[in-house]
Amino acid sequence: MRQRPAARILVIDPNDRALLFRFRFPVKHETHEFWATPGGAVDAGESFQAAAQRELLEETGLTLPVSGEIHQRLATFVMHDGEQVEADERYFVVRTMAAEFDPDGWSDLERRIMVESRWWGISDLLATADTVFPENLSEILAKALKAGKA
Repeated sequence: MRQRPAARILVIDPNDRALLFRFRFPVKHETHEFWATPGGAVDAGESFQAAAQRELLEETGLTLPVSGEIHQRLATFVMHDGEQVEADERYFVVRTMAAEFDPDGWSDLERRIMVESRWWGISDLLATADTVFPENLSEILAKALKAGKA
């Protein structure tokens, strides 16, 4: 199984809500659908924090500084092409004053599989029946807000 280091970003607005993207893609005979933070794979020779900064620009158009690492998640999951990977995901925080983002940097693949965006507060995360990754995102967001990382 391929190892996939990745940087994920909690982009937090003035109302303490995190930006999530809804991903939807078919794998074999089923559709995978879930919400997740902006972010993606770490390129060869790139640090997790540098990847977070790059992914932030590519997926949101924002050029704000990212925090130090606030969370790590190890997970096994299926990618859009059906490949199963072992991911080492590191989470970072960015505080933005804007509720808008710019998807102009999205790749063709991202345009196909990132089908919706939404700002989520802790209460929204706790109340949803939708699949959200990481599963404990409400706790991570609360911890970041309490620690002043956001």
